[in-house]
Amino acid sequence: MTLSRGEKPTISIQEHMAIDVCPGPIQPIKQISDYFPRYPRGLPPVGAPRTTLCAAPAAASASASESEDSPDRAFAGASASRRDDEPDVEAYDSDDSTTLGTLDFSLLYDQENNALHCTINKAKGLKPMDHNGLSDPYVKLHLLPGASKANKLRTKTLHNTLNPVWSETLTYYGITDEDMVRKTLRISVCDEDKFRHNEFIGETRIPLKKLKPNQSKNFNNCLEKQLPVNKTEEKSLEERGRIMISLKYNTLKSCLVVGIIRCAHLAAMDANGFSDPYVKTYLKPDENKKSKHKTAVKKKTLNPEFNEEFCYDIKYADLTKKTLEVTVWDYDIGKSNDFIGGVSLGINANGERLKHWFDCLKNKDKKIERWHTLTNELPGSLND
Repeated sequence: MTLSRGEKPTISIQEHMAIDVCPGPIQPIKQISDYFPRYPRGLPPVGAPRTTLCAAPAAASASASESEDSPDRAFAGASASRRDDEPDVEAYDSDDSTTLGTLDFSLLYDQENNALHCTINKAKGLKPMDHNGLSDPYVKLHLLPGASKANKLRTKTLHNTLNPVWSETLTYYGITDEDMVRKTLRISVCDEDKFRHNEFIGETRIPLKKLKPNQSKNFNNCLEKQLPVNKTEEKSLEERGRIMISLKYNTLKSCLVVGIIRCAHLAAMDANGFSDPYVKTYLKPDENKKSKHKTAVKKKTLNPEFNEEFCYDIKYADLTKKTLEVTVWDYDIGKSNDFIGGVSLGINANGERLKHWFDCLKNKDKKIERWHTLTNELPGSLND
């Protein structure tokens, strides 16, 4: 392409774009966080010199050269930087390992009365969950495995605080020595919200085998994030409450006397959060279908007291072939009754249920009382 004298060269738009499209090496784009350096917690210490981004490489090279010249200086510099990275524990109620807070409580197993007393004293340095920087905390308890609404207990809610003081005692009734060996108490701290779901703050778990009978033990535990549920816990039967049963073989009348004394922590089956429970008993196998007995219905309660006894005419030698099935039901008007839970006692049972049956056989004319766990499954027919 030839140009006459005085004529300016013209460049097409394609040639112009081809020139400008490669301005040189691409520079990294600064992030917003580069302008706001992070500190371990809160603002930087008063009087601390501000470092700019461009001075960082020079400072790093200088410190590197100094560390090569003097190992002592390098060690001193490393320890100083470590101190700068550590959070200010004095300014907060909890450090990095306890950012969820701590919980102070005590546990007492009353062996004679089969009761576990859980005293929730206070919490400190809870994680803020609300927009105002505070929380509305409460504590709830579960027994694992077999956690359900039936064995959940909870404290009252304290509003707008990160250091709540409850001083509240929650009691589980019907706790057996077997429970103390295999059960774990899960204690969760949650934040109550009126207009949405309550939020989980943290939890701690205590194996009950750590407790000694009739001795109170104090705990001050750091709260942890929600722990995964053990697979064995998922497969276990859901617990639906506890029932106290008495057994006595009357040698004069040649009959087995079954006493339904009370229930505790029953599952709520009605919309009002309660149940209308009653108990049925069967002595199986029952060829004539005459072994059914039923207690009265107790209205609107999860801890009913029945104190009723039923007699089964049976020879002592035949008890080794029998199984006592006890089921608890929720009475409903106009529809079928809801099954709450059940338990079987007899020669084919195990654990506390088998031991209770054997104690009855070995101790004639003596009333033997035991607490038993109700589960959501029971062998045999559950037709009402």
